[in-house]
Amino acid sequence: MNITIFIVLYLVHQTVCTDSRPLVTTSSGVVRGQTLYLNNKKIDQYLNIPFAEPPVGRLRFAKPVPLKTPQNEIINGIYPGNSCIQDIIGNQKPLTESEDCLVLNVWSPNMNSTNDTTLKPVMFWIYGGGLSMGSIFQETFNGTVLATYDMVIVAANYRVGALGFLYGADDSAPGNLGFYDQLLALQWLRDNVHVFVGDRDLITIFGQSAGSTSIAAHILSPLSNGLFKRAIMQSGSLLFNKDRPLLDTTDALKRFKQMARQLDCDPYDYRWLDCLRDIPDPKLFCNKPHNYSALPFNFPVIGTEFLPQLPLKSFSLASLNIDIDLMAGTTTDEGPGLLLGSYTESKSHMNRQLFDKLLNEMDNDFHNLEIDKLLTHYLNNANNSINDSNNLLNALGTLYGDLLMVCPTYLFTKLLSMVQNYGKNVYYYRFDYKSDKMDNPWKILEKYMGLNGSLIHHSSDLDFVFGTPIIKQQDFSELDYDFSLEVMKMWTDFAKYGKPSNDWPKFLDTTVGDDNQLVSKIKVLTPYDLTRVEENPFLSTCDGVWKQYFL
Repeated sequence: MNITIFIVLYLVHQTVCTDSRPLVTTSSGVVRGQTLYLNNKKIDQYLNIPFAEPPVGRLRFAKPVPLKTPQNEIINGIYPGNSCIQDIIGNQKPLTESEDCLVLNVWSPNMNSTNDTTLKPVMFWIYGGGLSMGSIFQETFNGTVLATYDMVIVAANYRVGALGFLYGADDSAPGNLGFYDQLLALQWLRDNVHVFVGDRDLITIFGQSAGSTSIAAHILSPLSNGLFKRAIMQSGSLLFNKDRPLLDTTDALKRFKQMARQLDCDPYDYRWLDCLRDIPDPKLFCNKPHNYSALPFNFPVIGTEFLPQLPLKSFSLASLNIDIDLMAGTTTDEGPGLLLGSYTESKSHMNRQLFDKLLNEMDNDFHNLEIDKLLTHYLNNANNSINDSNNLLNALGTLYGDLLMVCPTYLFTKLLSMVQNYGKNVYYYRFDYKSDKMDNPWKILEKYMGLNGSLIHHSSDLDFVFGTPIIKQQDFSELDYDFSLEVMKMWTDFAKYGKPSNDWPKFLDTTVGDDNQLVSKIKVLTPYDLTRVEENPFLSTCDGVWKQYFL
């Protein structure tokens, strides 16, 4: 993409103060940023700050290495930089890709426009994309609007796909590299955020989809202890079958070696990792179009240094980062669009035979599904008549959303609250709104379901969390604009005070006294009724038909 076009995307509806180019001194070197005006507030923006040595050559598949020495020349933080090597799908806007991609962006209140010298709360964003794509330079993840809430907003690139999550059973290829990248960025942040007027002791990590899964990994990992005070998980966690990880070290190594063979590197040669590191074109490691595996490599590997044990065992032993506040939630209709993207055969005309076939494929991927129980529950309102194709597809999509997003997020939150003995601030939401004005990326998929845009899909929350209706007012309604302001206030208030709003009840009501009778209270986020709260909405699903699978 032409760099000028990219800058325009970053600065749309903002005025650049060209005579203000603030300088900050970091452990990476001196960084020059620029001051932006938005809603009569000044925000300093610093882009493309390196926080690690480029993970190239001998460092491919290795843990990130901190920068050895600060850069001598001033780092130009005005222009976007490289995104990590990744799969590109659909109409995703092109990114400038490179293995040299471990950089971060910072947005902070302008230090010269106020006499307030108080250090500000910090929010550290982790993008989604199935751990196979994503970038801090995507247009949506501009932190300018959130920073106007007197916050410091930070976003860091991390390696994705095979280059970020392949496991080589070797200290030089330990797997979960994307998580190590995030970890190093958090460590860099603790050392440097004060120069951006940020408070290192008031860091909230937040992320969506694979970003939310990443946050669950940091909550579980002993390596991330003490690096953040609060967390916001938007649609995703690491909680799946209680008895078997989706990807353990044995399966992960098998997949890695399968890919090595396809790239003409002999996995039985002790130099096979060197062979893979010598491949000049990093795009060869992308799963698409090579299809190295039915499931991509980019899933967290359990049984490693970063994630030493099954999540449920960590909860049972209380061996995780307990001393945090948490806000978590999902959208109303997580599954149908994700189903169509994950299991391409679901785009065929759905009938009962195909329904059963796809459910068995899910069992192969996610292990130990109680298929008969699930069929009884999710086919309660669907039958095998050819006239009910859309109904069957929607039923399978709902099942997949509960398996992949809703129940893992809900039950992870519930377990954390219980292991904390209900002593911390834990809140839960269901996001029940999407804009009718903005072009919805799921619209093409919805045609297969005959739903005419009625679903609140996965990712419907992102524009409102980042204030896109404020930046691009022409693309949204007044209702969208006002709702985005409300959502951003909830998110930033949680980061500041540990509570998103005064009328938002804590997640679990312990007044009953019996853990088996706990009442879960879910805030429904919709502009039509900002006071709405539901009690035990997942009683028949996550606390019912799925309970034995997860717990």
